[in-house]
Amino acid sequence: MNQKFDDFLARFVRVEPGEKRAVFTAFALMFCVMGGYFSVRPIRETVGTILGEAITSDTWIWTAVFAIAIIPVYGFLVARVSRATLVPAIYGSVAIALAATGLVFRADPQNMVVGRVFYVGISVINLFLISVFWSFLLELFRSEQTKRLFGFIAAGGTTGALVGPFITDRIVNHVGISGILFFGAAMFFVAIFCQRALIAEMREHATAAAAGAPAGEAPRGSRGVGGNPFAGVSIVLKSPYLMGIALFVIMISTANTILYFEQLRLVKDMFDDPEQRTQMFARIDFLVQTLTVISQVLITGRLAQKLGVTALLVILPLMVMGGFLILASMGTFLVLATVMILRRWGEYAFIRPGREMLWSRLDTETKYKAKNFVDVTVYRFSDAVVAQVQDALKAGGMNPTQGALLGAAACAAWAVNGWWLGRQYDKGKDA
Repeated sequence: MNQKFDDFLARFVRVEPGEKRAVFTAFALMFCVMGGYFSVRPIRETVGTILGEAITSDTWIWTAVFAIAIIPVYGFLVARVSRATLVPAIYGSVAIALAATGLVFRADPQNMVVGRVFYVGISVINLFLISVFWSFLLELFRSEQTKRLFGFIAAGGTTGALVGPFITDRIVNHVGISGILFFGAAMFFVAIFCQRALIAEMREHATAAAAGAPAGEAPRGSRGVGGNPFAGVSIVLKSPYLMGIALFVIMISTANTILYFEQLRLVKDMFDDPEQRTQMFARIDFLVQTLTVISQVLITGRLAQKLGVTALLVILPLMVMGGFLILASMGTFLVLATVMILRRWGEYAFIRPGREMLWSRLDTETKYKAKNFVDVTVYRFSDAVVAQVQDALKAGGMNPTQGALLGAAACAAWAVNGWWLGRQYDKGKDA
């Protein structure tokens, strides 16, 4: 029976002896984290429709401020607290925050002060959670393993991201928004146990690998990284390679922001009831994740091994550029929804695994401090800046067609940047 399962698994991913337990634990952890986040994500979008484009755009400024503020705090904790303690504590804090927000919304569903706090918090923490997860895994797996295994592990997150909105769609009319928040909190509590199991696996590998290490040297993950909590910023600024990754993230943000606010406007016009809007966003998420999990299991790993990281980084920008050009000529909701789904599918299926591979050869301090600075602060600061620029251009008379052409130009630059990064990775260059 076990051999039959191994043969079945081999059709999707090549797992070497001794890797199976770590791979499936990582798969389960990613499932819980993404399932918890994506079950509550439609609520964030619903809050955005209630706040309106102008207020939501201003809220993105606060998101950027808190994304910047969280980096030195996180750097301080990473420097002084073992990852074995820090990472589960992060998941536990998120679970408590979601449960508390659920209690507030149950007592006062129209409390938009808490709604704005929730919108900012979930916008900062979603990138932070994912970045922490991959930083942790990059300590456990070697560069060669990331090409084989990260696509499959990412599929665990995509499966969770598929199940989360599916459940939200089915139960939101029965349990309300507060019930969905409680469900998300429960998923993050389960993630703590998965994380502890993965930490135990990491320690076992580290103990075996450190048999000949100098006396007194602790295994990976058992101590803090050390150093300056602000080091992530200086590490990025000193490295053209890391600056290239930061620019790549800025391009992702630009394409996403242009599409995002148009989506909010159209969904708000189509549905009056917040629960109906939540259902619509959940169904879009479900469709995106259905496409993504198929791609990650069947395509991502094989594509990375045969064509390299460059292919993962360039495919989506070129596809979205074509989508923007079509949107410029036919600006209908169906076209917009298709491009939005295309962008998000490609990001989860190709861009995310490709981006994580770019960090695989770098040192631990870079993986934690610089990576989280790029993934959280740079991303959210870019969101805020692009949103404000877009508002200013619209106030100056920019029409949807011109906005779509601007998005196409940004995607062209994004593709060139992705090609350069892939070439640097293939040459073995690092920070």
